[in-house]
Amino acid sequence: MPETLAPAPQTPEQTLPAAVLWDMDGTLVDTEPYWIEAEHELVAEHGGTWSHEQALQLVGNALTVSAQILRDQGGVDLPVDAIVRRLLGRVVEQVRVRVPWQPGALGLLTGLAEAGVPCALVTMSYAELAEEVVSRGPAGAFVTLVTGDQVERGKPDPEPYLVAAERLGVDPAACVAIEDSPTGIASARAAGVTTLGVEAVVPVPQLDGLSRASSLEAVDVATIARIGAGEVLDLSR
Repeated sequence: MPETLAPAPQTPEQTLPAAVLWDMDGTLVDTEPYWIEAEHELVAEHGGTWSHEQALQLVGNALTVSAQILRDQGGVDLPVDAIVRRLLGRVVEQVRVRVPWQPGALGLLTGLAEAGVPCALVTMSYAELAEEVVSRGPAGAFVTLVTGDQVERGKPDPEPYLVAAERLGVDPAACVAIEDSPTGIASARAAGVTTLGVEAVVPVPQLDGLSRASSLEAVDVATIARIGAGEVLDLSR
């Protein structure tokens, strides 16, 4: 009687997700300090006060939501659209001087490209800034960009992640999202995307089913494969 062989264990290549969906500010690039500096400058121009704690509540928000908070709490006497343009323009200026890539981000992007995993950028920043960042990264790293000015409902609504999956032609449940903020994590999970939270400016909450890491330096393609296959990993310090 022929011997029955046990199934060969799956390799990471066999269990790679259909796509990886990246947040930008705080996740791919450390631009949150740029945004916070721009907020402080704008509030000071209008004679208001702005604390670091207030700035943290804007992390991950749609820009129009953040602009309204700056009006209400920071005393910025400008229309919401004008506030968005001022903040965005200031951050774009700083990115053109230096793109502050998060440690490990470029290595992971390169590894995913070599493994044939498509990536999308899913950010509440507008296309003007997202395109500046992407143009300074590895060529062809992102198949599509979903930006805050391309969706009706920003994070924490699931729309941005659902749009990204639709553009890539993949099931959201077959993807892995990489996020840093509670707002972004909520958006990805609401879309049914398995999520890795990487701590940046604000703490990553401990939630059922949420993988966590303290830095992308602890994350490689094999890690993403394990998360995509259903493992919940805690690589935080």
